[in-house]
Amino acid sequence: MKYKTVNITNLLWVFALLLGACSTSLIAPTATASSTPLPPTETPIPYTATPKPTDTPIPTPTLGIGSTLTGQDGAILVYVPAGEFLMGSTYADTFAQDDEFPQHAVYLDAFWIDQYEVTNKQYAMCVEAGACNPPINTASADRESYFGNPEFDDYPVIEMRWEDANAYCIWAGRSLPTEAQWEKAARGTDGRLFPWGDDNFNENLLNYNGNIGNTTKVGSYEAGKSPYGVYDMIGNVWEWVADIYSSVYYPKSPAENPTGPAAGETHIIRGGSYDVQRATWIRAAERSQGIAPQWYYKFIGFRCATTNP
Repeated sequence: MKYKTVNITNLLWVFALLLGACSTSLIAPTATASSTPLPPTETPIPYTATPKPTDTPIPTPTLGIGSTLTGQDGAILVYVPAGEFLMGSTYADTFAQDDEFPQHAVYLDAFWIDQYEVTNKQYAMCVEAGACNPPINTASADRESYFGNPEFDDYPVIEMRWEDANAYCIWAGRSLPTEAQWEKAARGTDGRLFPWGDDNFNENLLNYNGNIGNTTKVGSYEAGKSPYGVYDMIGNVWEWVADIYSSVYYPKSPAENPTGPAAGETHIIRGGSYDVQRATWIRAAERSQGIAPQWYYKFIGFRCATTNP
């Protein structure tokens, strides 16, 4: 049998080709670029916390000289700060009376006092409300029609008994001032003789000495107001205060918030009036020598005060 001779080199070459073809078919095809672009990568926005709003506190008003408020009866009240003042008179005051001695330091809590004397118009509201009696008389010194006459609405009410004045202040949510409150409001803390200082008085400072002959509209004497801005503390009409009168009270008076004797038959009026002619009666320290609470005059009025408006 004859055998055909095979070229080994050629066999090896064919085998290599076949092996390469198989290897190529087993390799995964290369991925081609897609025609749809991928979405861009977003840059994250850094988070910032929104601060919560904080409540702005409402400032508490600072009270001091010049502070005012309006009472339920429409009266303007002025503020008198807490502290000491000099009450009474020194022996150097030649017009002083025995019941004004000794001059002494008195501490008072802060309080509010009417800037003006209670007027006819204000008092008429209390009468209409049924809380006050009408004035005993409706005339004034030379005016046949005074209380109830619109022409005199802003003039001080007069012909007031102590009980009537007290009833009005209670109705208005206040009280009659104590003698000490009245005097501090009239003269301040330095012991001055008059609301305006130690200078001599004249008709430009107050209604007195019969120069008008009757009451004047409240607040008519700008130059005569007190250090706290209170008008007509001297002149125009005398004013009822809360205290019972005692001629020997000052030497034993409490050093804080005195309210007068516990018992007695008469009350005090302060400040002089339009017909006062004696210089001693128009000083801030002057104390009347007691008026029976059932008495009333054409020259007595009042104002109110409070420590808790």
